[in-house]
Amino acid sequence: MPNVVTLDMNTPSVQYLCRKDKRLAKVISMVGSISYVPYEEDTYPFLIHEIIEQMLSVKAGQKIYGRLENLCNGEITPERISTLSDDEIRGIGTSNAKVEYIRNITDAITDKTLDFAKLRNLPDEEVIKALTKIRGIGSWTAKMYLIFVLNRQDILPFEDGAFLQVYRWMYKTHDCDAKAVKIKCKKWKPYSSIASRFCYRALDAEITNEEFHLFK
Repeated sequence: MPNVVTLDMNTPSVQYLCRKDKRLAKVISMVGSISYVPYEEDTYPFLIHEIIEQMLSVKAGQKIYGRLENLCNGEITPERISTLSDDEIRGIGTSNAKVEYIRNITDAITDKTLDFAKLRNLPDEEVIKALTKIRGIGSWTAKMYLIFVLNRQDILPFEDGAFLQVYRWMYKTHDCDAKAVKIKCKKWKPYSSIASRFCYRALDAEITNEEFHLFK
């Protein structure tokens, strides 16, 4: 059976965050419980998906990724990607740069420059360092990997537009300078990833479409 993780008001990390930040506590109450299954299998498709979705809406990214799945007969692996031509990958709607990035990740797996098993045992900063050595993987992609694949608990994705959209809404601010965000969210430590998950879920559920009211 998959190891399902549930985050709700009975979870110590969620209780901690609610004590530390009343605005986040309000968001958590609006979102409700979150359940997810941490990645246990090959995580290559996750990185390919993140590369495709860079600078795109979620909807557009999913559409293009779906086309790639069709090209790979439903299973995106380094072996299948290696059989595709650049024109075939470009034909699903990706840019020349993203074709290169997909190739770079695929090559890193094939020549064992990148070892997913080893990443699981590295500290957060070392994971970011290892991933960003590959051209096409930046800090944003590395942090998404830490949060959603490795299930690390204290990652603050202050580079991410979706996260910042919720941040602006929740704190009623236009100051999204990295330093300002890190100072404001310092109270979330050591559970920044948990807080971020609730922010993402609030956006997905379109809760942010209505003005934020702390006491309403």
